[in-house]
Amino acid sequence: MPLSNETRETLRRVSTATLATALYKRGFRTQMIQGVLPLHQPTESMVGEAVTVRYIPAREDLNTLEVFRNPEHPQRKAIEECPAGAVLVFDSRKDARAASAGAILVGRLKARGAAGVVTDGGFRDSAEIAALGIPAFHQRPSAPTNLTLNQAIGINEPIACGDAPVFPGDVLVGDCDGVIVIPAHLADEIASEAREMTAYEDFVAEKVAEGRSIRGLYPATDPKNLDEFAAWRKTKNR
Repeated sequence: MPLSNETRETLRRVSTATLATALYKRGFRTQMIQGVLPLHQPTESMVGEAVTVRYIPAREDLNTLEVFRNPEHPQRKAIEECPAGAVLVFDSRKDARAASAGAILVGRLKARGAAGVVTDGGFRDSAEIAALGIPAFHQRPSAPTNLTLNQAIGINEPIACGDAPVFPGDVLVGDCDGVIVIPAHLADEIASEAREMTAYEDFVAEKVAEGRSIRGLYPATDPKNLDEFAAWRKTKNR
């Protein structure tokens, strides 16, 4: 089922930290992609369904510049077929020594309306990609072509990105802390819970700023705090 506009908008306004807690409650412990950070400071969270590209270690005789003559080359094909609103995710084997993409390919993703791009490797042209404004998350800058060490082998297969499992269609959310993966069938449920958690966390932050102790407040073990939170929500229209 496609991601609803309501869920997409909700996820844009919650943090990956809050989402991680909601997922942890359901037994998911490895959904945060490790080692990736945004190329530029996001103004709102990146949200989109995953389109995946899988790399394996390059075999030199099969991974020459000639492969780019093939319009079905997995990296090129993924760039040209990634739907608007989706996030292109590269399993680059956590190796940033070979770039997953550069500014021209990421620019093409932006032109196609992609919601973002994520790799557990690196990008070349990182300054130019940052200037494009499309959400882009990677491990660290990487100048060499992706042919150096990695060989694109498949599109829209289950992958591992930064030790997180990513299935095609899973929902990716990225913010200043990194990127988290929500199993597709849980997206609406997780978004709804995260919205409620965020409201309470905002209430707690306000009370802590006023000098309130966290005892009984965070977590809400004192029922009086929940009563106060309910009144706060009415006044804040939350």
